Formats: sequence, C-alpha cells, structure tokens
Amino acid sequence: MIDEMSRKWDAIYSQLDSVACLPVSVLTENEFLLPKAGTALDLACGLGANALFLLHHGMAVTAWDISHVAIDKLNAHATQEGLNINACQEKIDVESFTECSFDVIVVSRFLDRTLSDAIIDALKPDGLLFYQTFTREKMIESPPNNPDYLLTENELLTLFSPLRVIFYRENALIGEPLRGLRNEAQFVGQKRK
Repeated sequence: MIDEMSRKWDAIYSQLDSVACLPVSVLTENEFLLPKAGTALDLACGLGANALFLLHHGMAVTAWDISHVAIDKLNAHATQEGLNINACQEKIDVESFTECSFDVIVVSRFLDRTLSDAIIDALKPDGLLFYQTFTREKMIESPPNNPDYLLTENELLTLFSPLRVIFYRENALIGEPLRGLRNEAQFVGQKRK
C-alpha cells in the first residue's frame, strides 16, 4: 500500500513545478503568529511551499512527504537557494512523531485522522498548529472526493480540541459562492502549557 501510494504521488509531483507552488493561506494570512525562531514541521509537504515559507521566516524546518520525487525537488530548490532544510521521504504514521518536538506544525491538504494525537503530542508547549484541508461540503465539485480524506463540518475543531483555538474558518455554502474560502477549512491552534 505504501509503495502504491508513493508511486501515485511520485507521478503527480513529477509533473509539477515547485516554483509555481504557493504556501497555504492559513499560514500566509496568519504569519504574524509565527515565533521569531524555532523548529517547524511541514507534514506531507509536497513540493515544500510551506516549508520554504517557514525557512524564510527564520525557522529550522523539517519536511516530510511520502514522495521521493517531491523531497528531491524540495532539496534541489533549497540547495539552489542556499537554504538549509531537513527534508525526508517518510511514511507518515504515529511512529514518525516518536521523539519529535516542534514549535510549529503545518499540515495542508492532507488528512489522516489517526495522527491528530501524535501531532498534538509533537507540539512544544505554546506550539502552533496551522491546518488547512478539504471539506465534504463543497461549493464546486472537484477532487478529492473520497470522504476518508474530506473533513466533516467543524471536524478540525473536534480532532484538535485539546488545543486552544486561535483561528478557525469554514465558509461552507453560505453567502456568495464565488467569494471567500470554499471547499476547505482552516485552523490555527496552540498547545497549552
């Protein structure tokens, strides 16, 4: 299963240009919350737009993804820019977080509900989680469509209920359909001391 998943994402990332990738808006619109320094994890990083954003904000960054193609492209881009990043191909599961501790964790467009406790445990006291991913309630039908990878209403609030909610947004189907965040939810939470 892991090899199959890795091959799937390798094929996708081999077709994409890392320069064209942008960090998620939950991170860019809330960058003022980031600590001046510290450690960060870009979980399921893809081509690493979030990781690069965090690097440029003074963080020591670790980036994990199942795709070696994505990790190779991220490492090549970081080397070209003279940036130091710890980017690794990783089968992301609960064991991945053993003995890990971060000031910031960013998760974008990835959902594995079994990891929520491990993610919380991997945050240092006062650490921040920035999370943005797809919802089941969609304004426009687009992939992904498998409900296993789509959030139910307010689900991020439930999955990360031990964290102090700093920011939450889920526009759903309310209001003008072509304005605002659609098809995704955003969450920023802080681990209490």
